[in-house]
Amino acid sequence: MNLKKLLTSAVLSVSLCQSAMAAPVEIDKVIGVVNQGVILKSEVDTIIDRVKKQAAEQGQQLPKDETLRVQAVERLVNQALMMQMAERMGLQISDSQLDQTLANMAKEQGGTIADLRRTIEGAGESFQSYREEIRKEITTQQVTRANVDRRIYISEQEVDNLLKIMETQGQSAEEYDIGHILIDIPNDATAEEITSAKTRADKVIELLNDDQEFKRIAISSSSGSQALEGGQLGYMGINEMPSLFAEAVKGKKTGAIVGPLRSGAGFHIIKVQDVRGLQVVETTEVRSRHILIKPSIILSEEKARSMLAGFAKDLRAGTADFGELAKEYSEDPGSALKGGEYDWTDPTTYVPAFKDTLLSLKQDEISEPFRTQFGWHIVQLLGKRVADKTELAKRNRAHGMLFNRKFKEESFNWQQEMREQAHVEIFPTEQ
Repeated sequence: MNLKKLLTSAVLSVSLCQSAMAAPVEIDKVIGVVNQGVILKSEVDTIIDRVKKQAAEQGQQLPKDETLRVQAVERLVNQALMMQMAERMGLQISDSQLDQTLANMAKEQGGTIADLRRTIEGAGESFQSYREEIRKEITTQQVTRANVDRRIYISEQEVDNLLKIMETQGQSAEEYDIGHILIDIPNDATAEEITSAKTRADKVIELLNDDQEFKRIAISSSSGSQALEGGQLGYMGINEMPSLFAEAVKGKKTGAIVGPLRSGAGFHIIKVQDVRGLQVVETTEVRSRHILIKPSIILSEEKARSMLAGFAKDLRAGTADFGELAKEYSEDPGSALKGGEYDWTDPTTYVPAFKDTLLSLKQDEISEPFRTQFGWHIVQLLGKRVADKTELAKRNRAHGMLFNRKFKEESFNWQQEMREQAHVEIFPTEQ
């Protein structure tokens, strides 16, 4: 029996009783294969139900269920590839790291994990399932960051050029609320496939020009990562968008439909949903120091965590010196010799768990041990200030904009390459 027949016939069932005559009850079904993993019908149904619920709350019209199913399956394929990559990398999100993230999320909403749990369960969802979804999101972010960061190079000349552009723009800079639809084209597409994709893109533009709802068309037609969110990319400045979008969108007014724009991925259609003046937000900088312990075959996760918990206890009691501990034990080569210290830095440049923990601390407070993809940390907040306006600060901001732009572009390219190298098979639905 081949793999397809084996999987399509596989039904997870429980017997109603021990009698051999009892009929099996189907509780789930395999509907696709992603390398050595599978996609279950229940996973697809969960996504579809969530999208329908959100659409009902927003009064949004949705396409047919079959279209939603295609988009849900696509999202699960990409998620499966990410989780498989994480497994190959040995990247795992521990329960303590997950709990810390949930605590930070709850704190931002002015509550606790218990409050968050009541909200989730009050909406009719399983809190355990919600936890696992957040674990997958964190894993996906860390896998993407680890694989995409090394693909990005920013030269000093690029920073200089952007600084000149920003100076010219001055206070006239604008941000655009972008809706995005991608009509994808395979790398090895034939001339006929390219023509067909272009025809579909033109049809989408025709529908949008006839005032069809953008979100509904995006859910129906887009192959972009935000398709199930209606293609919503949010507000971005020209200098933060992918270059292809920036050149086409600049100067456009609210309601403008732009495209189709051709890239290696396919045809892009952009809607300018709103235009506003650049939101100038005061940037907070922090000065901190930390100790990093990396788990290994010799040093278990629990041992690394307990070591740091012991350090934190001694430091709070005043029986140990942070700098000396960092020099002796920290496995961060960039800061260990400096007593674990980081100079004034925009915290958004740190990985999410480190940033969130740091921003939750009071002056001189030492954190509990927490986990990132690099290992276990404790961190102390040494100072917090509003970002200065020095040339260095301006350069750092320009560098951050360039990084964000390239990260968006390279993330898409990397995910596309990973997808093309994978074995993906989706089984037809039974009528």
